Amino acid sequence: MANPLRPACLVALATGLALLAPAAAGARVPFGFLGVMADGPIAAPGFDPASEMRTMVESGVESVRVGFHWTDAQPYPNMAAVPTAERSRYRSIDGVPTTFDRFDPFVANAALRRTRLLPVLTTAPGWAAKYPGQFSSPPAGTAGYARYARALVERYGPRGGFWRENPALPRRPIRDWQLWNEANLRTSWSDRRWPAPYAALLRAARREIKGADPGARIVLGGFANYSWSSLAALYRVGGGVRHLFDRVAIHPYTREVKGLVTIIERVRLVMRRNGDRRKKVLVTEFGWPSAKGKAEGFGIETTERGQAVRVRRSLNLLARERKRLRLAGIHYYTWLGGREDSPESIFLYSGLRRLDSAGRPVSKPAHAAFRRTALRLEDCRAKAPVASRCARPAR
Repeated sequence: MANPLRPACLVALATGLALLAPAAAGARVPFGFLGVMADGPIAAPGFDPASEMRTMVESGVESVRVGFHWTDAQPYPNMAAVPTAERSRYRSIDGVPTTFDRFDPFVANAALRRTRLLPVLTTAPGWAAKYPGQFSSPPAGTAGYARYARALVERYGPRGGFWRENPALPRRPIRDWQLWNEANLRTSWSDRRWPAPYAALLRAARREIKGADPGARIVLGGFANYSWSSLAALYRVGGGVRHLFDRVAIHPYTREVKGLVTIIERVRLVMRRNGDRRKKVLVTEFGWPSAKGKAEGFGIETTERGQAVRVRRSLNLLARERKRLRLAGIHYYTWLGGREDSPESIFLYSGLRRLDSAGRPVSKPAHAAFRRTALRLEDCRAKAPVASRCARPAR
């Protein structure tokens, strides 16, 4: 989830590195490469994601990143703390009242549409936070978060209870789990010294996740801003930290489209220096808010037309550079923005779609640009998205 407090010095990054090798000739992408973030209105309580996820599929989206916020699943420390009227919603898991109500609709809709889901496990509930009441607080310890991660795998993984409870659904277990979000930013992990505590969280959660699904992949919480420096700081923790994750994830927000490649190259250089050249990189957020003249930002805001142009160029660029940079996938931030009538944050203007004054989702020019480009890169006919691999159920 994009953070509104990004320093201008990074998002205006110049592209000073030369390409290390020529781009791959082919620009077609494998299944699941092109994705979007689903947060904001689509993740709000009471919002049925079915219609928007159908539109995603018709637009070439094959992977959806969504926040599985810990505080939504386990807001209370024990059953005695749960209000009587709410107790029917919860089941006890390791003594903690747990509900999957916010997550089940996303998993069901993704399964119906044969779409990959990348959950982001973040946001500690007050009872488990180091600083209760602070949204960006890290967990007070690692055990509660690790148990929460295991509970999710035991529900949505290969042997998950969700599939037994819903036998009519196509069985599409979740195998990738992103642990936290932007731990290198104070607005997401409020302690200044984050690398060692975050490494400890990785270690504990990985042990529980792999215990429930040995084939699961652990994805780093996407690093933003100077992502290559943050990744280097994590490696310096030592203790075999590079063995705690299977994918590096970054959020390369940048003014110019070509800056995406510069940032990824810098990240890959750090990975090579630390023996991780074979691992793949996931871009789990990138984008350009259409906030120019509407909200003050950090240099990445543009017009609606500029947003559409950058969407088209960035998808083509990252598709061309996919093999050379060892990219596993990309997720545009974001699919559905809010009503664009508030100067509160430029990221409210990030959506390919937005809410109109009546609260209804409508498309922006960037959505059309994403759809045309994605369907072409996926070998689908733009005017008939039921062709080839696009022939996925869109109920």
